[in-house]
Amino acid sequence: MANRKRQIPIIIMVNEREKALIEEKMRQLGTKNMGAYIRKMAIDGYVVRLDLSDISELVSLLRRSSNNLNQYAKRAHETGRIHEADIEDIQSGLKSVWEKADQIMTRLSTID
Repeated sequence: MANRKRQIPIIIMVNEREKALIEEKMRQLGTKNMGAYIRKMAIDGYVVRLDLSDISELVSLLRRSSNNLNQYAKRAHETGRIHEADIEDIQSGLKSVWEKADQIMTRLSTID
């Protein structure tokens, strides 16, 4: 080991599925040297960490709008009428959903 440039071992444990995935990615890249592949990925690879808080907020807005719409539909079915305020509330909820979706799409379009 004295003549080798790399003398510090790093050992990782994987399961069969993970090993198969690594081997598949190596095959796609055209490399057979697992040590070189893993070293290159550890040094030059990147980790993608997504902030999904906007998506969570969008889902919450969609749930609220859906629940409100169901309640208005139930009331309209029972009374045979729908109130103007209910329609305005539905429109306001949908406007919030579309504004949030637009913000998300705008941010996603800037990702390289």
